[in-house]
Order: sequence, then C-alpha cells, then structure tokens
Amino acid sequence: VQLVESGGGMVQPGGSLRLSCAASGFSFSTDDMSWVRQAPGKGPEWVSSMYPGGGYTYYADSVKGRFTISRDNAKNTLYLQMNSLKPEDTALYYCAKGLVPFDSWGQRTQVTVSS
Repeated sequence: VQLVESGGGMVQPGGSLRLSCAASGFSFSTDDMSWVRQAPGKGPEWVSSMYPGGGYTYYADSVKGRFTISRDNAKNTLYLQMNSLKPEDTALYYCAKGLVPFDSWGQRTQVTVSS
C-alpha cells in the first residue's frame, strides 16, 4: 500500500487548497478512504471519509460545510477540497486507507493557514 499526498502549502485565512492523494498497491476503487489531520501538539483528528462508490461522505463537525472529499477511481486518487480555511485548520494532513482505525496512512502534507 502506498499513499502519497500533495497539494499542501501556506494560505491566508479564508483561502482554499485542494489536497490530492495518489493511491497504489491495493484495490482503491473498492476501499473506503479517509483524511486525518494532526495539529501541532495535538493528537490525530479524523476529518472526512468516503465510501468506494462515492455516494456516502462523512465530515467532522469542525470542517462540515467547508471541506469536500471526493475521489476519482479511474485515477486511484482521493481529494480534499478545503475552502474558507481557518488558522485552526493548520495541521499535517494524512490520507488513510479505510475507516477508523485505518489500515494505512500516507506520508502527510503540511497545511498552514496564517496571515
């Protein structure tokens, strides 16, 4: 299993970023996928999950209405569109295979929201 995140960076409050996660080594199209983040000095926080068919998505209350999870099964890629970003969204973001407690984690990408 290999999960490689990209798309992180620094953005001002209110800005947007789109994270991508390229997956390989397993049957991506039939697996649940998730995003998890870890803010400085805090434990991991589940952000969002999506079922294989794409019809069911779930979000933490802290990001609901601002973040959108999606997937392209033909490209074996998971996405996280993040809008209206806040300083408290600053964290390392991980792509994860499965649902809690997650089968595998990616290498992470840093998101920093600061003016």
